[in-house]
Amino acid sequence: MDIKIAIVDDHELMAKALSGLVEKFDGYEVIFEVSGGAAMIQRLQLQMLPDIVLLDINMPEMDGFEVSLWLKNNYPHIKVLALSMNDKEESIVKMLRNGAVGYLLKGCKPLELKQALDSVAKKGFYYTEYITSQLIRSLTPEALNNPVDQLGINDREKLFIELSCSDLTYVQIADKMCVSPRTVDGYRESVFQKMNVKSRVGMVLEAIKMQMVDLSGR
Repeated sequence: MDIKIAIVDDHELMAKALSGLVEKFDGYEVIFEVSGGAAMIQRLQLQMLPDIVLLDINMPEMDGFEVSLWLKNNYPHIKVLALSMNDKEESIVKMLRNGAVGYLLKGCKPLELKQALDSVAKKGFYYTEYITSQLIRSLTPEALNNPVDQLGINDREKLFIELSCSDLTYVQIADKMCVSPRTVDGYRESVFQKMNVKSRVGMVLEAIKMQMVDLSGR
């Protein structure tokens, strides 16, 4: 089954060009293109639910930051891939903190867009070396030096986070930790609350941002 894509961009020519490009990628289908957040919400309410939203940032009325946060709060299973001309560090960080799982510049090559979509579809996120460096620079020294202590995460919760950054299911994580699945559910709820996230993907992204885990060798 093809992965469903939605495009939210107030520049019609850009939206059409993106749609045509994505449609050429094997395994992807564009189910709608809209010019803003309000129109996107209407489509979602009609059960036109994409797997991934390609989202512009600079839009009138409801900008990309607001749209991403709204999706995070209302449709957390829909993954947001930001696509913008804006390469400012604060914009990148804000989009990722508002729930985006990746950030691409509109000047990127078609191959990079395909790689980003593939990564989001398979791994749940897409981080380039540039984006990672921007995130690291945005963190405070305290967060970089002691994120675990800062959030009040104990050793068992830290192990749970590390294992969650793999392909293991929660049941397999419970087996690895020699505890019951119910205990792992408790770790998950506690960690989600401490890290202020609502999903496993969100937890992994926050862990990467705070350098609590290193996925480079995975």
